[in-house]
Amino acid sequence: MRTRSVSQGRRDFLRSAVPSTLLLLALGDADEARAGAVSPTPACTDDHESTPRQTAGPFFLPHSPQRASLLEPGIKGTKIVLMGQVRSTRCRAVSGALLDFWHANDAGDYDIEGFQLRGHQFTDSEGRYRLETIVPGLYPGRTRHFHVTVQAAKGPILTTQLYFPGERRNVDDFLFDRRLLMKIDDDSERKAAGFDFVLAFA
Repeated sequence: MRTRSVSQGRRDFLRSAVPSTLLLLALGDADEARAGAVSPTPACTDDHESTPRQTAGPFFLPHSPQRASLLEPGIKGTKIVLMGQVRSTRCRAVSGALLDFWHANDAGDYDIEGFQLRGHQFTDSEGRYRLETIVPGLYPGRTRHFHVTVQAAKGPILTTQLYFPGERRNVDDFLFDRRLLMKIDDDSERKAAGFDFVLAFA
């Protein structure tokens, strides 16, 4: 397995993302510190707003294995369980939706030759998903985040990222969007996170 730190791959990515940076700054989404109380996953109502899209970044790999746990021997880091539901903008549960997750390891590196900390799964009959993994590490220029694509059967692909509340780097991350904050529960034995995806499709 070979991992890649972000230095080289990030340079081209950061250059191409400058327009997005300016847009986010204009909207004020980069400053979580002044955001006040935020609702990470608002309750779904009829004609609810769809989950915001974000870039896939430079480290996406197709054909990840199907699995609900990314934990395997040798994986270091704080364990976390991410759970939620996929729904339509009309609040209907989306069964059989495909979710593909990938993220950095505890040291902030991505596996670019194998599928460590990469995997896909499908929602159950009530649109629910559950992922076991670790809290991603930090690397230059970014705050902690999960990458994910979500797709209903024969629907368009939603590519986005999920963020951790209370992270110091959220304020300076040019892609950070407070609408993509997960709800974190630190009170249980294992750290838990929650996020509901809302898809817009015909």
